[in-house]
Amino acid sequence: MILQDFIALSPILDLGAFCLVTMLAIAFRRNHARIAVCAFLSCLFTLATLPWAATVAPRAVTTLLVVDGHALLYMGLVLSATMVIIALSYRYLNSQFHEKDGVEEYYLLLLLATFGGLVLTTAAHFVSFFLGFELLGLSLCSLIGYLRTRRNPLEAAVKYLLLSITASAFLLFGLALLYFESGAMTFHEVGVSVKQWQTVPALWLGGLILVLVGIALKLGLAPFHMWIPDVYQGAPTPITTYIATVSKAAVMALLLRLATEVGILELPPVVHLFSLLAVVSMITGNVLALLQQNVKRLLAYSSIAHFGYVLVALLAGGPPAAEAVTFYVIVYCAMSLGAFGVVTVYSSEGGEKDRVEDYQGLFWTRPWLAGMLALSLLSLAGIPVTAGFIGKFYAIAAGVDAGLWWLVLALIANSVVSLYYYLRLFVTLFGEVTAPATLPEAQTVQRPEFFSWPAVCSLGFVASIILVLGVYPEPLIQLIRESVSNLLMVVAQRP
Repeated sequence: MILQDFIALSPILDLGAFCLVTMLAIAFRRNHARIAVCAFLSCLFTLATLPWAATVAPRAVTTLLVVDGHALLYMGLVLSATMVIIALSYRYLNSQFHEKDGVEEYYLLLLLATFGGLVLTTAAHFVSFFLGFELLGLSLCSLIGYLRTRRNPLEAAVKYLLLSITASAFLLFGLALLYFESGAMTFHEVGVSVKQWQTVPALWLGGLILVLVGIALKLGLAPFHMWIPDVYQGAPTPITTYIATVSKAAVMALLLRLATEVGILELPPVVHLFSLLAVVSMITGNVLALLQQNVKRLLAYSSIAHFGYVLVALLAGGPPAAEAVTFYVIVYCAMSLGAFGVVTVYSSEGGEKDRVEDYQGLFWTRPWLAGMLALSLLSLAGIPVTAGFIGKFYAIAAGVDAGLWWLVLALIANSVVSLYYYLRLFVTLFGEVTAPATLPEAQTVQRPEFFSWPAVCSLGFVASIILVLGVYPEPLIQLIRESVSNLLMVVAQRP
């Protein structure tokens, strides 16, 4: 490897080194605050290396990894979201554990999961795809069950483990069939083989569908969504936030590269499969969300619907589709960080605050938290002057340009349905406090010490993103266009 290769891989190499440093710091001396700061700075320093890596991008590092504008943009998203989650986790873990229990390994596992996410964003080979897939999944399995003395987290961890095993089985079997027919493992070589065939072999097509089923399991698309509500509810809330944002963003980055380099959207069976998944996900997610009285389960079903919207944008094909998908994923991560962040901060007082009735009259006791949650809900619903509105408009525009009229109509209809459960929770925030006499005096006003300043700053950062992107999204759109053109250029330049 030459110097340019090391520069291109500097974010991944640096985060790997920081994982080792964090592990040694835990072994040397256990201190929750220091390890949390170490993990936060690890992500921050890794994020700071992205401009340096951009100086040599686009660059293929061996056949396994490629660093281009697309990968760097999603790396920035993954690292930024992880930093917010680390900031939210500190006070939450203090409320759930005694100091003697030891919570420091939590941050090491979080960094390892993020390392797997970075590998997924740069994967250009099915081997690196599988390695990143497994590292992310195994780390998350441990994190979901981290509250090991409680039943729900352990149950959620077992369910996620079974999901990961199932997804890996589909993926490996699919990869075996792909390699058997094409004799190649890189995305580009597989794409070249497809273009040379007059008729796509049935075994190869079956292998591709198995791989896509593995990806659908990770994204939680219906009908592969059964794990989503239980895992979202049972996992520690910061980890639920991680699954909803970082994990899905990394997998979507991979899927977008796979679709671009292999050209899977040019295959009618894949188009039909994605169309079916999109419609079923939108309907299932929104209809079941209407029935929920648990905030985390409500947001879980909401996430199923939102990634149905993402598939509609993806099916449009071409640069507009890639731009719409990337913008929507970034916006969705911001909205989910805001919504789950409020649940995390509110739960840091002691006990999980995940029932809808827990938020009755929250505006009168915690106005800052209520305002943040209200903003996130309005954005998730796609109300104008929020980032969610621009994201949905972008997805609808991409679908209209591609002539996907029935999918666009399904998206609009489901967006209208989603208004009910978002606004129901929104109205709950401003309702009458259920039992004011039972509230301690300290809970009747918003106290700065209740939050912890890292959490306040993180949620404030997320709120500013939601508002700014809702009013002035042009800088981000321009950045996304450059990353998409970079991705297409890499594909075009390869022999």
